[in-house]
Amino acid sequence: MKIINPATEEVLADVELADVAETDRAVERARRAFPAWREVAPGDRARLLRRFADLVERHGEELAALETANAGHTAGNAAWEAGNVRDVLHYYAGAPEREHGRQIPVPGGVNLTFAEPLGVVGVIVPWNFPMVVMMWGAAPALAAGNTVIVKPAEWTPLTALRLAELALEAGLPQGVLQVLPGAGEVAGARLVEHPAVRKIVFTGSTDVGRLVAARAAATVKRVTLELGGKSANIVFADADLERAAATAPSAVFDNSGQDCCARSRILVERPVYEEFLDRLREAVADVTVGDPLAPGTDMGPLISAEHRERVASYVTGVPYFQGACPSGRGFWFPPTVLTHESLDDRAFTEEIFGPVVGVVPFSGEAEAVEIANNTEYGLSGSIWTRDVGRALRMARAVEAGNLSVNSHSSVRYWTPFGGVKQSGLGRELGPDALAAFTDTKNVFIAH
Repeated sequence: MKIINPATEEVLADVELADVAETDRAVERARRAFPAWREVAPGDRARLLRRFADLVERHGEELAALETANAGHTAGNAAWEAGNVRDVLHYYAGAPEREHGRQIPVPGGVNLTFAEPLGVVGVIVPWNFPMVVMMWGAAPALAAGNTVIVKPAEWTPLTALRLAELALEAGLPQGVLQVLPGAGEVAGARLVEHPAVRKIVFTGSTDVGRLVAARAAATVKRVTLELGGKSANIVFADADLERAAATAPSAVFDNSGQDCCARSRILVERPVYEEFLDRLREAVADVTVGDPLAPGTDMGPLISAEHRERVASYVTGVPYFQGACPSGRGFWFPPTVLTHESLDDRAFTEEIFGPVVGVVPFSGEAEAVEIANNTEYGLSGSIWTRDVGRALRMARAVEAGNLSVNSHSSVRYWTPFGGVKQSGLGRELGPDALAAFTDTKNVFIAH
């Protein structure tokens, strides 16, 4: 597989993709490494993960540069992502010594519970946030005593491969954390179907997520699925309109819109609809698209020419507004604002996964909830209002796993993250993630 820089279209590397036989060998290595890894003392496992985190910090600039070159992320975003990998490792390094069971009172004896690791865990990573999503799955799985095989996306394997090298340098035993570049239909499918793989963490499209869940069911394999989104950014007339409009572009155009949490539907209360559009137009005009390494760049390229064509197919007719972007080499697309005659417009209902946002008016809370929930997705969203009661009512009524009031913050490594409806199954990050990588064993000891 030729790995391409999406900003320059230059070939960065040639990476050999694993076939089914190599995938099976990786699973066997992980299976053999599991008994010794689960028996590593909690304090020692914690120290290894902290050493891994320290190496990530030491190589943070290198990892960020790799992510910028391979995925087209801006330098600022890539630096944050390297820091997030470090922080997630440190957070879960605290877990081995705190994975407490329970003593439950019962007659005739003592009842204990244990959190037992599952075994071999497969983490299938998307191309939009390669090293971040890898560690969201791998860190809690490793902390809980599992061995992990990461299958990075075909287009963006470079940071995952480097992180695997750093893990070995930190002292993690061979076979405990492996990175297996390969095609989704080959290596990914084999991990999902392999009977020795006890758990799959998949981040990607809802269509593929359904297929993963169906194939995992054949071996009753546990799954965590983080899938698509079409999140709503709901702006009421009493909101801080200046701030709501100024922050709306970053909520959807960050990472060039290639973000499942992107607030790609903006719902604006009718009395301020026109004013908001005017303010939004000014904010979008200030978005700088260009060289990801250049200071002041807000938005880099899309991941590939193929994906750029897909994004462009959603922009028909004359948009309300389009910003500027470079021409020439690179997979560029301008930040784009659409208005809609119909709420059934394809661009308003389907996940575009690019820098395209649709804006529609609403009248009152009930209609805002109806429009926001009229989707198969339920990942994230934002609510803008100065009315605390309304904020609480809307937060309970909008069907989404992660909501922000008067902000667009969805993800912190110490709080749970995940979707409802067809945006996913299970939770990543925070204390909730650990339970996804263990089974509860109940033991009764008679007096």
